[in-house]
Amino acid sequence: MFFEGFDKLTHCGLFFTLIVLVCFGVIRQQKPRRITYTRAFVIWAASVFFGALIEVLQASVFTWRSGDWNDLFCDVLGACMGIFSVMLTVEAIGKK
Repeated sequence: MFFEGFDKLTHCGLFFTLIVLVCFGVIRQQKPRRITYTRAFVIWAASVFFGALIEVLQASVFTWRSGDWNDLFCDVLGACMGIFSVMLTVEAIGKK
């Protein structure tokens, strides 16, 4: 471990990356290239569900892992940061 909290930073960064890449894929499939608020919310909700499922499985199924509410919080935080950055970028590009 590099420093205390590195695990939380990793959770946040990976979910940020997950959201950005999924949104990029959705945007590339659209004509015109944009993302609606509904699609952004669905992507965000699926990401949060995925993070919660991972933590529940770690707490209940896998004996060598433990579920942590702080990990889920960092997953949600990373997803929110990702959606915010995608929506901000798409909006800025659309105004050009």
